[in-house]
Amino acid sequence: MTKADIINEIADKTGVDKADVNATVEAFLSVVKNNMASGHNIYIRGFGSFINKKRKKKIARNISRNTAIVIDEHYIPAFKPAKIFIQKIKNSDKVKEMAEKALPPDEEMD
Repeated sequence: MTKADIINEIADKTGVDKADVNATVEAFLSVVKNNMASGHNIYIRGFGSFINKKRKKKIARNISRNTAIVIDEHYIPAFKPAKIFIQKIKNSDKVKEMAEKALPPDEEMD
């Protein structure tokens, strides 16, 4: 699902003009990005948390040059879903159907 699909679905469900929904969604995303860039985490009860996750300093390898490079500690944005959100996904019949289709068929052992 794309941002445009989300905007269309919200507009259909609420009856609000797509341009207004687009402005609202863009404003929400802007607030999330700006606050996370300022070092703040965002907590949305029943949905989840947008958090800045700290990555430790580590040594990585550049395979093509066969050299070691140091990656300093840094922060990356992450999303942690709420327990209610996780339970909704776990109990979803549609998700279970999709997971079963993605599994390869059992092969017979000779």
